[in-house]
Amino acid sequence: MAALLIYSCSMKVDDSSGNLSIISENEALLMATLYQQTAAEKEALAYQAYNWARKVIQNDMKRMGLSKKQAVVVDIDETIIDNSPYEASCILDEIAYPERWDEWIESASGKPLPGAVDFLNYAAENGYDVYYITNRKEKYRAATLENLRKFNFPFAKDAHLLMRTDERSKVNRRAKVSEDHRIVLLMGDNLSDFAGIFDHKTVEERLALTEKNKDKFGFEYIALPNAMYGAWLQALYNYEDALSFEEKRTLMLKHLKGF
Repeated sequence: MAALLIYSCSMKVDDSSGNLSIISENEALLMATLYQQTAAEKEALAYQAYNWARKVIQNDMKRMGLSKKQAVVVDIDETIIDNSPYEASCILDEIAYPERWDEWIESASGKPLPGAVDFLNYAAENGYDVYYITNRKEKYRAATLENLRKFNFPFAKDAHLLMRTDERSKVNRRAKVSEDHRIVLLMGDNLSDFAGIFDHKTVEERLALTEKNKDKFGFEYIALPNAMYGAWLQALYNYEDALSFEEKRTLMLKHLKGF
């Protein structure tokens, strides 16, 4: 998650006059963060996602008893845990990532998204193992487990927490779970939480792949809303994270469709 905080912080740069100025990328993040923190619609979407996930589990129970155990796989950030306070602090304090990111994670204070704890405990109580596949770095393992345990998430233990090591793609980690489990449901806020075919694709490719796989959404895949950051944002400027804000903005404007 941390590496995707493209709009989380102000960036200090030298302007054309040689004076130090702040290009406020935070302003690009302002309304997205307000949406995540204040919109009842975002709450409704989270409840909707987890209510429907419960229906998927209920329908799947008829298939239980197969040779493999059953599993539900979820992402963490902006899927079950809300990190918007970090985004808000970057805006309010005009700080730059990674400043205070370690402090935020180590605080283990990220609150659950609406419906997440209830659904995952429902799945666990009905015989489904829960696995957390996250792109948080391995050094955050202890704090992440503490955060999960604080809010009574099930299976909050090392064997069920698969963190990022050498690669960002989650393909191999999902395959590891699949070795002895049938993955019934994948939940995330990013298309790459569902399948490797979505990794590092252009805007047009992501849209086309979503259309091609439309029958899986709501059944095998359930997506949570995240307007603050993600591959959708990086795709707008071709994943060139080192570009300046103005360079990114120029590329992003090309994707707008007026009338």
